[in-house]
Amino acid sequence: MAPVRHARQLSGTRPKTEDDLAQLLEDTGRFKILRKLAPRPIIDRANSRYPRLAVLVDVETTGLNHSRDEVIEIGAVAFTYDDVAMIGDVVGVFSALRQPSGSIPAEITRLTGITDEMVAGQTIDLVALDALIEPADLIIAHNAGFDRPFCERLLPSFIPKPWACSVTEIRWADHGFEGNKLGYLVGQSGLFHDGHRATDDCHALLEILARPIAGSGVTPFAELHAASQRLRIRVWAENSPFDMKDHLKARGYRWSDGSDGRPKSWWAEVAEENLDDELRFLRADIYRWPDAEPLTQRLSAADRFKAL
Repeated sequence: MAPVRHARQLSGTRPKTEDDLAQLLEDTGRFKILRKLAPRPIIDRANSRYPRLAVLVDVETTGLNHSRDEVIEIGAVAFTYDDVAMIGDVVGVFSALRQPSGSIPAEITRLTGITDEMVAGQTIDLVALDALIEPADLIIAHNAGFDRPFCERLLPSFIPKPWACSVTEIRWADHGFEGNKLGYLVGQSGLFHDGHRATDDCHALLEILARPIAGSGVTPFAELHAASQRLRIRVWAENSPFDMKDHLKARGYRWSDGSDGRPKSWWAEVAEENLDDELRFLRADIYRWPDAEPLTQRLSAADRFKAL
């Protein structure tokens, strides 16, 4: 109790509420208080003055392979926003468990808390999910490269939608965050929540996206929305010399084995304005041939994060 007495001595008054006590403790400079995240209230979309609709989605699955593993839980939070990326209101929430074709691996249960007993007999109401997704202007996931392929297998309405990734398309490190995992972002924002359940994670991500970045007044959502409007270029280093693979990996290139019909090649995605620099790198450092013309593909938000 000594720290509390010290806080009261500093203030000269007895704290009246939990928030008062938390503030007094923080004012000592010796405590950092985490506040439990409270989901925003849901209103009817017709009552929101914000014209655009975004949907945060998160899936829990039996494994990492979208072509083999299955969704066991999906959560979604729909919110409105305007043309300058100001977040408005929560207008829909969806949560469902699903029984997979086999037992849930023990490691997945350890990570998610989802057991075979919890999903027994459970199915996803795809009609209700479709009603939430179909009108969306933007789908957001915290690691869209993982979530999008699973969502597209689950429901065709996800396929044509523009997607944004709050892991890769926000410069979290530049904004003072120590990592881009949701737990880091939540904790460093002074919050805590019941993590690793899909809908809870969506509510948490919304709060992080809505909070202005210190010193700038710009929200992470505004940065994410702007990124979703820009084209990116996928560059394929086809037929690159085998002994150049470490150089490509060091620059961020990834390997495609060609099993899905795309090139069997190293590839990377770059901003449109960085394409010339990337081509110079490949011609000078990889191919060592000034006239090399690597395959390039222009990708909008509707194309990005699809399965390779």
